[in-house]
Amino acid sequence: MSITGSADGKVHVHGDVRASGFGFDNPQKRLDDTLSNPPVEQRGDTIRVGKDMTRMRNITIAYTIQVPHDTEVSATVASGAQTIRELRGPVKVQAASGSIRVEKIDRDAQLTTASGSVSVSDVGSDVHVTSASGSVAVANVKGDVRVSALSGVIRISQPGGRVEADTASGEIEIHGATRDVRAHAASGRVYVQGNPGSQGYWDLKTASGGVQFSVPPSATFQLSAEAVSGEIRADIPIVIEEQGKHSLRAHMGNGGGRVEVHTVSGEIRVSGT
Repeated sequence: MSITGSADGKVHVHGDVRASGFGFDNPQKRLDDTLSNPPVEQRGDTIRVGKDMTRMRNITIAYTIQVPHDTEVSATVASGAQTIRELRGPVKVQAASGSIRVEKIDRDAQLTTASGSVSVSDVGSDVHVTSASGSVAVANVKGDVRVSALSGVIRISQPGGRVEADTASGEIEIHGATRDVRAHAASGRVYVQGNPGSQGYWDLKTASGGVQFSVPPSATFQLSAEAVSGEIRADIPIVIEEQGKHSLRAHMGNGGGRVEVHTVSGEIRVSGT
């Protein structure tokens, strides 16, 4: 399914319909019934595509939909790829199986999938993604970003607001962080590049895997790091306040922001950008 903003500000719905069946089931009859009575209805400003799904047995429809830019979207798909772009929103998507791609949305985007990759870019407000299985990529979001995944790689770049990323199995990679960051992985590497600033708080944790964060020379923060079974290394100049075999307290600059890092199995590394 593809939903995009239309050039003429009108609604256009195009569907490629396929029917299949066995035995006494007549695919051609069901195909003809679907074409004569397509599952599309409009009530006021609301357009519903995919109504009366009980009669859609063994029918698949690939939709290409164009709508005015100021449209809000709520989509639920059992199986199949979804692309939504160039709309005001907000956008809400639920998918049991299939990839989700969302681009150039002015307002919030809330995306949920049981299985399939998620790609989000150029969103003017907050983004919230929940994934059971599949990679998640989020880029150029002006608001807060929240991503929760049971399994899969999470990659976030150039977030405008706060970041929360959690995964049970998979790595977390964040680039261009300038506000609060919470990145927790049960099993997998955590990497954050950016600058916590004078008031930011970075909370970076993994049970099994290494943690690395990279900051510019101008960064200023207090560091508290603990590696239960692993080394702690700093590749940039920091002022050490207290150091043990698997722990470190230090600061950089005047120590305005806070960075707390914890790993059970793996090393902790502080590097420059």
